[in-house]
Amino acid sequence: MEYGYDDIVASTSRLRELYGEPTHRGRNKVIDHIDDVCRRFIEACPFIVLATAGADGRMDISTEGDAHGFVIILDRKTLVIPDRPGNNRLDSFENLIANPG
Repeated sequence: MEYGYDDIVASTSRLRELYGEPTHRGRNKVIDHIDDVCRRFIEACPFIVLATAGADGRMDISTEGDAHGFVIILDRKTLVIPDRPGNNRLDSFENLIANPG
């Protein structure tokens, strides 16, 4: 199959033209707090993926795991993720200091 310039998606308007608008459920899936569904999911998970960004904006992703319940929900906006012994790279900590957003 050959592809041409018309097959390249280079704008959000072209993307929406191809895919349409998000569904009601899709638009409402982003929330600014930990609701009951999120709480149950977090409490049951034995594994998380932590994404941070450095001062230069480059992303870094670390995996963390333990028995379910190792992540503590402090309140509706705060998770406590335990620090585990590792390779001492400290990428996530350094990124959070440089780019707390």
